Amino acid sequence: MMDTPQALVVAGMSAGYRGKDILHGVSFTVPPGGALTVIGPNGSGKSTLLKAVVGLLPLSAGSVRLGERDLGPLDAPARARLGLAYVPQEGNVFANLSVADNLRLGWEFLHAGRRAGSAARRQRQEYVLELFPEIRARLSGSAGLLSGGQRQMVAMASALMQAPALLVLDEPSAGLSPRNAALLFEVIARIRATGITLLMIEQNVRLGLAAADTGLVLAAGQVRLVAPAAGLAGDDAVRQLYLGTRAHDTRLAGAAAAS
Repeated sequence: MMDTPQALVVAGMSAGYRGKDILHGVSFTVPPGGALTVIGPNGSGKSTLLKAVVGLLPLSAGSVRLGERDLGPLDAPARARLGLAYVPQEGNVFANLSVADNLRLGWEFLHAGRRAGSAARRQRQEYVLELFPEIRARLSGSAGLLSGGQRQMVAMASALMQAPALLVLDEPSAGLSPRNAALLFEVIARIRATGITLLMIEQNVRLGLAAADTGLVLAAGQVRLVAPAAGLAGDDAVRQLYLGTRAHDTRLAGAAAAS
């Protein structure tokens, strides 16, 4: 029931705020059905990168493509209609509504005014709840009363109600305990198994890379290294870069230049 996954291609992306670029010539590709996790120290431009991909921030240079479509001229809602689903780090559920209503709104965002009716919505919801059994028993409860991990599940489930071709996650484990973060990433593994294309930034390097095929190290707004995620997860230099050690930053910059 998932839409056909599509490739995400970012080429020469530069973007920032008030005329000052934070990102400088960022390029990467996530193939159809692939998963890429972006890691890097605080202030490296990770959130700026996601905002530029999903259409919340204009580019000063470069391009973003989803499949064959150039997303550059399109705002965030138009990108969503093309199959890009974004789950922000905060404010990602309607806290005063029930879980079921959150899922319904995820569906209606793309289907309002279309012929697809309640039967199609219930069918889609049943499919999504198979990925999120943890929230099935809470459908009638208020989303605002859920734990942080459960709210993240509701946010991702609402995004998947749109049957997207690309799912973009912004720090899904932020604010969660280690146990709840691990449980959430079990859900992300189930989502990955559907074949969807995934782009994610994540503060927990171990969990984030374990959920991906490819890891991208971003520092000072530039791509320092792109490599198989399994290799990066065990790389001491990557861990030191994530903590902001200049010497290891230099080592990775050299490795990126040599690759």
